[in-house]
Amino acid sequence: MHRESAGEEVHRDKNTKNILVVLGGGRPNGNTKQLADAFAKGAADAGHNVEIVSLDKVEVKGCLGCNACRYGKPCVQKDGFNELIPAIKSADLIVFASPLLFWTISSKLKAFIERFYCIAEEEENPPYGRYEKYPVKDAALLMTSADDFFWTYEQAVSYYKFAIINYIGFNDKGMLLAGGCGDTNGKPQIDKTNHLAEAYQFGKNIYAGQ
Repeated sequence: MHRESAGEEVHRDKNTKNILVVLGGGRPNGNTKQLADAFAKGAADAGHNVEIVSLDKVEVKGCLGCNACRYGKPCVQKDGFNELIPAIKSADLIVFASPLLFWTISSKLKAFIERFYCIAEEEENPPYGRYEKYPVKDAALLMTSADDFFWTYEQAVSYYKFAIINYIGFNDKGMLLAGGCGDTNGKPQIDKTNHLAEAYQFGKNIYAGQ
C-alpha cells in the first residue's frame, strides 16, 4: 500500500491532529500532488501528524449498493479501502484532493467517498434525507484545474458541500480551489502561481488558535 508521511515525527500534544490527505488521482508530480504536498508540509510544520494516501497506488472500487455491510459487517469487496479504514477512523481531518475532471472530483475520489457507506452505523432517529450516521470528522477540499472561471468549480463544490458536509456530516474546514495551473496538454505550472504558498499556509493554520 502506498502511504507516505509529511515530515519527521515531532513531539505530540493535545493540540496535535491526525490528518489524512487522500489524493484522488492526477500525475505523479502534477499540480494536485504538489498542492497536497504543500498543504501537508504546512500541517506537519504546525506539529500535526499527516499521512498522504494516493488512490493511484491504492485501488478503491466504487460502492456496489449491495447492502451486505449493514450494519457492522465488512464490505464484500476485497480492495485497498478495507486497509484504509483504521486511518479514516483515527483521522481528525480528512483532506480530499483532486484534479478537476469533467467539472467535478475524480472518479477515484468519488469511489473512495462512496465506500464510507460500509463504515456507517445505524441511526435510530435519522434526520430528513439521511438514513445512517458516520464518524464525525473535519474535512477540507483541495483542487486544481487549468481553467479559472467563476463557474469552474461549481459542480465539485456542490458535491463536496452536499455529500460530505451536509449528508455525511463532516465539519467543513475550508477549500483551496487552485485554478489557472497551466494548459491540460502541457507540464504542471502550479509553481508559477501563488497556490503552493496558499496551500502551505492553509495546512499550517487550519487548526491555529484551537
